[in-house]
Amino acid sequence: MADTKSQFKSLIADAVNEIIKEKNLEAEAVAAEKIVVQPSPNPEMGDIGSPMFMFAKALRIAPPQIAQEVLAKIGSKAAELGEVLAVGPYVNLKMDKAGAVKSILSKIESEGESFGTLDNDGKPHLAGSKIMIEFSSPNTNKPLHLGHMRNDALGESVSRILKKAGAEVCKVDLINNRGIHICKSMLAYKLFHEAKGDTPENLGMKGDHFVGQCYVEFDRYLKGEKDKPETAHPEAQEMAEEMLRKWEAGDEETRKLWQTMNDWTFNGVKETYDRTGVSFDKFYFESETYLKGKDEIQKGLEKGVFFKAEDGSVRVDVTEVVGKGRDGEDHEKVLLRKDGTSVYITQDIGTAISRHDDWAFNELVYVVATEQNFHFKVLFYILKKLGFDWSNKLYHLAYGLVNLPNGRMKSREGTVVDADDLIDSLHADALKAIKEKGREEEVGNADEVAEKVALAALHYYLLQVSPIKDMVFNPEESLSFNGNTGPYLQYMGARIASILRKAADEGTSPASPENAAKLLKAGEEWDLVKRLGEYPETIARAATAKDSSIMANYIYDIAKLFSKFYQQCPIMSAETKELKEARLALAKATLRVLKEAMGLVLVPYLDRM
Repeated sequence: MADTKSQFKSLIADAVNEIIKEKNLEAEAVAAEKIVVQPSPNPEMGDIGSPMFMFAKALRIAPPQIAQEVLAKIGSKAAELGEVLAVGPYVNLKMDKAGAVKSILSKIESEGESFGTLDNDGKPHLAGSKIMIEFSSPNTNKPLHLGHMRNDALGESVSRILKKAGAEVCKVDLINNRGIHICKSMLAYKLFHEAKGDTPENLGMKGDHFVGQCYVEFDRYLKGEKDKPETAHPEAQEMAEEMLRKWEAGDEETRKLWQTMNDWTFNGVKETYDRTGVSFDKFYFESETYLKGKDEIQKGLEKGVFFKAEDGSVRVDVTEVVGKGRDGEDHEKVLLRKDGTSVYITQDIGTAISRHDDWAFNELVYVVATEQNFHFKVLFYILKKLGFDWSNKLYHLAYGLVNLPNGRMKSREGTVVDADDLIDSLHADALKAIKEKGREEEVGNADEVAEKVALAALHYYLLQVSPIKDMVFNPEESLSFNGNTGPYLQYMGARIASILRKAADEGTSPASPENAAKLLKAGEEWDLVKRLGEYPETIARAATAKDSSIMANYIYDIAKLFSKFYQQCPIMSAETKELKEARLALAKATLRVLKEAMGLVLVPYLDRM
């Protein structure tokens, strides 16, 4: 399909350039990649078409006339592609269906796992690109929550899509393991748990959940009981700040407790990563990079890039990039507090520099919520001011907020939707459905299948929406086996696998692409083949946009088209053995693309459901 579109674009570009030359017009030559090609609204008018509106000004004639002249220039040159038509202001192509079916099915079969990776020249779409992508970035004072789940799903999925498109990808995770928030959990531990010798192990808790509990306990200690101000301990804030100063000064006792509690949290978080299929090539720790950031700030201060404010803090004027403040004053960003301690952006500066030193990327992508738009504008600006040429290779992949219909689910913190609780809940509901339908024996290990269904429900629901949009995660909807959901995709994959197993048991094999192309003539068959052929260009588009929803919507289209094909074009009860084999070839190709594409949006494949 991509080859056909590419050749069609070249024919149109050549025709338009020939018209420009014949008319002696002062117009730039038209490049084939600039030609717009889109599906035709009516199959009778063609399969794809290209609008001529964009050439009207340069050619000084109406689009319908341009279409006629382009058609005349193309003539019989498109014979191997099909029939070219001029329909109003469009030049359309009715494809040679048999040729296209043979080409698409042959590519899927011969290229195997490489199908989707290669462009029309047989090269990976993003060959030579080195893309580093940062996502997740948890704090070591609490477990992962629903917001992290969207971040993790988006980061892991986009990484897989970029890799599928041919890029060399390095997935990194910044562990925010220092700062006042960490000290709050540490202080609560000393106040409420240290004397009792409490540990996650002897309390039977995951380490991240236990440390998160300490963070909540600090907040309650600081603010006191509701409607009882006398129980508040405002001095706790200063105690936490003093602990941070001790940490930065290298106090041995403080550092020892910090390391212990960080290990508890980090190990717990890694358990959740393993459970959800998220992985990283390298972990960066804020505790190891913030000093480099402080050094760079000091260098910038000496060069006059930054300045020291009256209160002793080091700042930078960012008015140029973010505009004036509310009262019309210049916009300043603090980089070092008056006591010399660093702020969040300080370590981000050091981390970015360390990363480029470690792995000279072509692009560094930050997967972080939209609420940090200001932060990244400032970060990129500061790195540019510091003279790092690669600062123009930094990209903020922003995503919207995610909530639940009722606001919140049960959470160990009481303030956010705990990731482990959410997955446990989805798992339990999936297992219940399997048992109610009496499918335990059919699916094999029901508990393992329920876990995969839960992950499919969660990940697909989070990824089917454009990243920039806020969204509501509806657990009940996500688990549905009907409609635009992960479990529905799993069901379709299992259904196709079942058909192929049944055929194999009967001794029937799929036809070769050449033989299948002679028999697959029904509209439903053609629609499915066409969409399968669009897999490579869909990969390229999703990779360029860094948008997993493009891939999610494509997979759902494939599932719907196969369902329609299956209903209208019987496979196992086809009229002839040859037609059965041809349709099995189409089913086999569909499963290969579906299975591969599902992996790109973190939907585990199941061959039985």
